[in-house]
Amino acid sequence: MPQPAAPARALTHESLAIAVRALARRDRDLAALFKHNGLPPMWARRPGFATLVHIVLEQQVSIVAARSLYRRVRERIGGMTPEIIVRTGTARLHRLGLTRQKASYCHGLAEAVLEGRLCLTDIARAPDTEGRDQLLALRGIGPWSADIYYLMALRRPDVWPVGDLALAVALHEVMGLPARPDARLQQDLSDRWAPFRSVAARLLWHYYLNTRRSRRNQE
Repeated sequence: MPQPAAPARALTHESLAIAVRALARRDRDLAALFKHNGLPPMWARRPGFATLVHIVLEQQVSIVAARSLYRRVRERIGGMTPEIIVRTGTARLHRLGLTRQKASYCHGLAEAVLEGRLCLTDIARAPDTEGRDQLLALRGIGPWSADIYYLMALRRPDVWPVGDLALAVALHEVMGLPARPDARLQQDLSDRWAPFRSVAARLLWHYYLNTRRSRRNQE
């Protein structure tokens, strides 16, 4: 089978729909998800410092809990900019609900921006491997966080978020795997969906959220 043409650098709603249909023609599991759930949301986020902080807060907690904490902190400190975070300080961030570790991470990211060591505009313009390496060099930004930033904020079409728990659950259920796949197996499984791995991830997240919502309604 010929390989699909390389997609544009950032997904649009139009190119998302085109990629979903391309994947559905190639993969019966994804075709079934598309038929049952329809097009997945874009789940786009505004590129920049605030989104990177939000992603740090999402590490190892639920999306709902992270969103609530982010909004509460932003309201209490008057915004989510590097200047405000540095002025607030790690101690107050911790008192507002961040773990000490995440408070330190967010404060460090703010300092990196203000000192010129981190420019998210430059990262968006740089080759993806180079920009991702710059993010990974920062305290508090691991592979999952960097991948989520590239997938949702920069809307890159071919990113697989390494080690995502919801995707592991979805892959286990959709593909009938004997156990939840670890990060390496997830990466191997996702290779078949290049150059639209970000789109495959959205289809699987859409399945995961719809399935959990349906099960809660039945309880």
